[in-house]
Amino acid sequence: MDKAQRLVAIEMADNGPYLVKNLATLNNSKEQQLDTKETTALCRCGGSKNKPFCDGAHAKNGFSGKNLSDSKNDKSTTYSGKKIAIHDNRAICAHAGACTDGLGSVWRMGAEPWINPDGADVDAIIETVRRCPSGALSYSIESVEHRDVERDSAIYVCKDGPYQVTGGIDLKDVSWGEGASTEHYTLCRCGASKNKPFCDGSHWRIKFQDNDN
Repeated sequence: MDKAQRLVAIEMADNGPYLVKNLATLNNSKEQQLDTKETTALCRCGGSKNKPFCDGAHAKNGFSGKNLSDSKNDKSTTYSGKKIAIHDNRAICAHAGACTDGLGSVWRMGAEPWINPDGADVDAIIETVRRCPSGALSYSIESVEHRDVERDSAIYVCKDGPYQVTGGIDLKDVSWGEGASTEHYTLCRCGASKNKPFCDGSHWRIKFQDNDN
């Protein structure tokens, strides 16, 4: 049985890297497929000189994998429209901009309420929700919630940003946010997220850079 047929899973070393088992597909923003092993150690402290792979920098830079987010903010809010309801959990958003940049008539920065489910046709809203990498967004039609997409197990190394995980890769020993997708999610690799292991957009704040990926 090859890696593509085995169960793919991610464990987190204590204050250390992501240990990804049996991963067959690891791609970066340069459209390169990167080599994987039976267990691939991916940097999550942001300090490796061999990104995205761990080089032991976490042991020198004092990296802590502790989650420092406020659990009171972890809640899914529903915005109901005439044909579709949109569910959103801001606490697990990676701030990738897929919604605000992709469909600004629905996801409206500075407006209240900030999501207008009647601001575009249903198909456009569904397509935008499906582009959300963090799993913070989902939608319901006729009271049936749609959260996940059927995809192969893969990890994409975002340009100067997080690891984008798809395909329902099993992430061990985590507390999932309310309404979060377990099929797709984003993992911090800059080391600065307060919602570890998940990305909270801190890579923008600290101006994280990875010129190789």
